[in-house]
Amino acid sequence: MTSPAAPADHEASVTRAGAAADRATPRWFSENPSKAWGEKFFLIYSPIWMAVILLVIGVGITDRVGEWGFLAVGLAVAVPLVVVPAVIRDEASLGRSWYQTYWFKANLYIAIFSFAANYFGSEYFFDVLGMVYDYPMIELNFDATLVGSGEQRVPVLMYLLTQAYFITYHTTAIIVLRRLRTSRLPVGTLLWPVLVVVVAYFWAWMETRAMANPMIASQFYYKDMALMLTYGSLFYSLYFIASFPIFYNLDEKRDTNWSLTITAGAACTAGLIMLFLLDFAAAIFGPI
Repeated sequence: MTSPAAPADHEASVTRAGAAADRATPRWFSENPSKAWGEKFFLIYSPIWMAVILLVIGVGITDRVGEWGFLAVGLAVAVPLVVVPAVIRDEASLGRSWYQTYWFKANLYIAIFSFAANYFGSEYFFDVLGMVYDYPMIELNFDATLVGSGEQRVPVLMYLLTQAYFITYHTTAIIVLRRLRTSRLPVGTLLWPVLVVVVAYFWAWMETRAMANPMIASQFYYKDMALMLTYGSLFYSLYFIASFPIFYNLDEKRDTNWSLTITAGAACTAGLIMLFLLDFAAAIFGPI
């Protein structure tokens, strides 16, 4: 005689089997609908902000605009990351409020992490990697007081631009890492850190190479670009080695819904790990 609980048990086993099969299927995007939509939006927006930056550089706007012009460019790049999904995305069907959406939490995480990267991390770029900012027209600066030599300052503009940069880097990184992790490759405990380092180094090198642009050489450059591309990019990759694995887990599973507190705490954790790694690397290898 079949017990009353049998249908429920059967349904649960089918659900578990389906979930296991889903996890075993190689995929690019998250199984969480909210996260998958956010990832796709960030991917679509990435070439748009890149085109805006290329246009600004290409027509020489940076040589003609002043303080507020620079801020306008930064806002034009960063604000759509929040405003556009807020307008076009309705998460009510998923039972989520706007502040529970992946796109909002991803922006919160990146805002906190990129703040640490600019406020503290830039000092290491100045004093260890030979990065030079030369924006005499900018007076709105904000960076650490007791970290670094203090010979250079970080324009507020950089915080806005980094929001877009890091959203793209983190999104593409976890999409690639997820595809590798859900593939039939033997991605185990030992191989996973290697993949994280490779993807982190790729983005660090790519940004360094892209920013070696003669059109902005009077405002931003590295004292030794050759060393920066090799050793410096590895140093820069420590940002992402600290952050990618943590960001990967943000609302990763189908029903996961991190709170804003957990999201903010995760970003602060990534920022602190980044600082430890940067300081250890500076102590071991010294400036280039």
